[in-house]
Amino acid sequence: MSESIDSRQAQSDGRPRSERGDRVTLAYKRLRELIVTGKLAPGSRIIETSIADRLGVSRTPVRAALQRLQQEGYVVVASPGQQSRMAVAPLTQEDAMELFGMVSAVEGLAAHGAALRPASERHAVVPELRQLNHDLLQESHANGRDVNRVFTLDERLHRRVVEAGAGPRLLALHDSFKPQSERYGRIYSSALIDEMPTSVQEHEDIIRAIEEGDAAGAEAAMRCNWTNASLRLATVITELGERGTW
Repeated sequence: MSESIDSRQAQSDGRPRSERGDRVTLAYKRLRELIVTGKLAPGSRIIETSIADRLGVSRTPVRAALQRLQQEGYVVVASPGQQSRMAVAPLTQEDAMELFGMVSAVEGLAAHGAALRPASERHAVVPELRQLNHDLLQESHANGRDVNRVFTLDERLHRRVVEAGAGPRLLALHDSFKPQSERYGRIYSSALIDEMPTSVQEHEDIIRAIEEGDAAGAEAAMRCNWTNASLRLATVITELGERGTW
C-alpha cells in the first residue's frame, strides 16, 4: 500500500519526483547565476511568474529554488507581513565584511592543506597557479581589458587552491557561499580593477608558501589577501555606496 501511495505522490503533478528535482536544481543554478553576475540587480523585486517565464519553467520549481536561495542569503524578504515580497539581497558593507571573513577562513584552511600535500602534488599545482596569476596580471594591464575575464581568472586561481587543499566538507562549504563574494567583485569591478596588481603579488606569497610546504605561511598569506581585499572593497563601497538597499 505504501509503495502505491508513494508512487501516486511522486506522480501528483504529472512528473516523476526525480524530474521535478532536476527542474528545481536547474532553476536554482540559473537563478543563482543571474544574481551573482548582476543580471538580477541587488535589491530588485522578484516576481515568480516573470522568473518562471524567463527560465521557461513552471512556478513550482521557481518557488522551491527561491526558498533555497533565501536560506543561502542570495534572496531576502523585502517587506515582511501579509504583503511580503522577495528581492535580491542587497550588497552592503556589513555583509561584505562578514562574507569575506568567512571566505578567508575557509580558503586559509585550504591553502594550509595544499601546502601539506606531498611535494609531487605541490609541484604539479604550483605551475598552474603561477600561470593563472601571470594571466591575471597580463589581463589587468591589457588595453581594452575585459573586466569580467580579470575576475574570472582571480576566481579560478582561488578555486584551484581550494581544490588542491580542501577535503569534501570544505569544498561543499566553499561552494555554498563563495559565489556571494563574487557578486561584490563583479558589481564593483570597475572600481577594483586597478588594485589587481597588488592582489597578484599577494597571490605570489600564497603560491610560494605552498611550493615550499609552509602550511602556516600559506594560510597566513591567503588570509592576508582576503583581509586586504575586504579593506579595498570597503573603500570602494564607501565611495560608490551600497547597492540595492532600501
